[in-house]
Amino acid sequence: MTFSLAIVVPAYNESDVIDAFHARIGAVLDGIEATARVIYVDDGSSDDTWQKLCAISGADGRATALRLSRNFGKEAAMTAGLDAADADAVVVIDADLQDPPELIPELIARWREGFDVVYATRGERDGETRLKKFTSAAFYRVMERLSDTPLPRDTGDFRLLSRRAVAALGGLRERQRFMKGLFAWIGYRQTAVTYHRDARYAGATKWNYWRLGNLAIEGITSFSAAPLRVATWVGLSAAVLAFLYGIWVLLKVLFWGDPVRGYPTLMVVILFLGGIQLLALGIIGEYVGRTYAESKRRPLYYVESRQGGEPPFTSS
Repeated sequence: MTFSLAIVVPAYNESDVIDAFHARIGAVLDGIEATARVIYVDDGSSDDTWQKLCAISGADGRATALRLSRNFGKEAAMTAGLDAADADAVVVIDADLQDPPELIPELIARWREGFDVVYATRGERDGETRLKKFTSAAFYRVMERLSDTPLPRDTGDFRLLSRRAVAALGGLRERQRFMKGLFAWIGYRQTAVTYHRDARYAGATKWNYWRLGNLAIEGITSFSAAPLRVATWVGLSAAVLAFLYGIWVLLKVLFWGDPVRGYPTLMVVILFLGGIQLLALGIIGEYVGRTYAESKRRPLYYVESRQGGEPPFTSS
């Protein structure tokens, strides 16, 4: 039975790889009996990615290119692509060719079995350092412990979504977006397909450790209140320890006449309690900042221009 398929591809400074990616995704679509289109979302690239996407959309009627008005981030770019996708099944995949487009038929096969979300779980991972693999594995396991919404381990954004799963995501318009968590939060029937992740085809990764760290904080604060509870318990423990230590100092003076060593003890206590307070304030500030951003209700993105496909939309 013929069905409609949309491929959402966020791209940021992917000039070195975008032509090779489209050649491979085109070959995959040629072998699928579906009405298919590829939706490229240029997330404000500073190289000639947009020019190449315009050329691709002009040469291939299956390709649509959206250019966001600035760099809103990958999560917003994926959202823009999902908003533009009107198909029975939607695949989200990066343009760097670490995730093989040739896996898409297997994702479709599992979707035909009745699953609404078919996510690709990384088995072997080429082209990554041991530190990168360790920190990635640690993040997913920390999220597994902290979040009430379990995230599949070692799973990125590469996945297939049914029409109703995409519609459910369309109703989640929060500004602080952690898409891996949102994919899991909507529920429905989900299953995994394990694959071998290749090294990046060309160019350099945009995800340094600073950006990955910020993404980890985004994920934890978006799907868990555990840091706030930890701050509460740490503060309570510090207060109890300080109270017990104060009693001990008082008893030593009353019963043994032991003089109180003033300056060193005072500095240690002040620095310890001050550090705990600043840590707690920082955690609270992360949550307050996210609440403030949500309260402004700004659009998630703006589309500057569109090539190919249907008439453009401007924002959401």
